[in-house]
Amino acid sequence: MTPQQASALTRQTCLLAPVVPVLVIDDASRAADLARALVAGGLPALEVTLRTPAALEAIAEMAKVAGGAVGAGTLLTAADVEAAKKAGATFGVSPGATDRLLDAAEANDLPMLPGAATSSEVMRLLERGYTVQKFFPAEANGGAPALKSIAGPLPQVSFCPTGGISLKNARDYLSLPNTLCVGGSWVAPAAMVASGDWAGITALAKEAAALPR
Repeated sequence: MTPQQASALTRQTCLLAPVVPVLVIDDASRAADLARALVAGGLPALEVTLRTPAALEAIAEMAKVAGGAVGAGTLLTAADVEAAKKAGATFGVSPGATDRLLDAAEANDLPMLPGAATSSEVMRLLERGYTVQKFFPAEANGGAPALKSIAGPLPQVSFCPTGGISLKNARDYLSLPNTLCVGGSWVAPAAMVASGDWAGITALAKEAAALPR
């Protein structure tokens, strides 16, 4: 898969809904129910971060849920890419980008949303062919005003900003011409997941899915 093909597929995923839930899952037995709750609320693209021992099993369970598109986040190494692909991830997300990581994603036909925090990083990824990128950490990196400024000299790059984004400030990003969607964890609070409050999570998802962009 070429970077251009990867970006085209990633763009399609980002356009499924205004918010991509960023999920840290400790108990894989709850993964399918969580996925169903989010998909029912209108958020089909799900990012499961590889930050817990249960993450890969959770991806495998979520991949079985109809209507969802499950990706793996926090991909740092080639081994992460291979494990995510094997588990059933249909896209990958990384906080940054290295040549080795991108080589692995391209070799494994895993569409990648690579992270960038500066104009130079954005330009390096664009030079390689990645026109859809993750702006991370968004709030710590200047927030929506910073991302708006990047659109001036680099209008050909579109972003999914992630990091510090909530319902309160999501609109600031989604109003920008270079933002396809935002990544956020507020739609699946740990307490709700732990208690199995799937109706509550679906309600949060519906609220997020209704955000204008």
